[in-house]
Amino acid sequence: MFKFLWSTLWGQIIMTLFISMVPVIELRGAIPTATGAGLSPWIAIPVAIIGNLIPVPFIILFIKKIFAWMRKTSPKLNKVVDKMEAKADKNKAKVLKYAFWGLALFVAIPLPGTGAWTGALVAAMLDMPLKKAFPSIVVGVVGAGIIIAFVSYGAASLIFG
Repeated sequence: MFKFLWSTLWGQIIMTLFISMVPVIELRGAIPTATGAGLSPWIAIPVAIIGNLIPVPFIILFIKKIFAWMRKTSPKLNKVVDKMEAKADKNKAKVLKYAFWGLALFVAIPLPGTGAWTGALVAAMLDMPLKKAFPSIVVGVVGAGIIIAFVSYGAASLIFG
């Protein structure tokens, strides 16, 4: 089935969208995977950005309720929540210090443990309203997309084809 999806333009777009929605992989993995499968970087980059942003509002709005449910459900899930909250707490000071730009920069740095998912988690733990957190995360995701594109393909190949 995956081979079929990667064999058509729309299939490549859908796969890129889905890959970029996966935590940890996000657009950092989606862009190189998509272009490696033959999708143009000029299509892969915006699709990966959009896909990476789709989960953000849901995380910001619902993660605390999901965490509360997980804590009630199982001690193992409680440990998972503790780890995720610790990860958010670890990055809290950086984000608080610079507010909008702190969150954007945190999301833009393409390293493990950063990105839209963690940025949304940090925003939710800080009780940042969606209308303030989302634009900051958008700036960060676009920045990460640009960084990944330049690192993967170089400025010359993106500009001159």
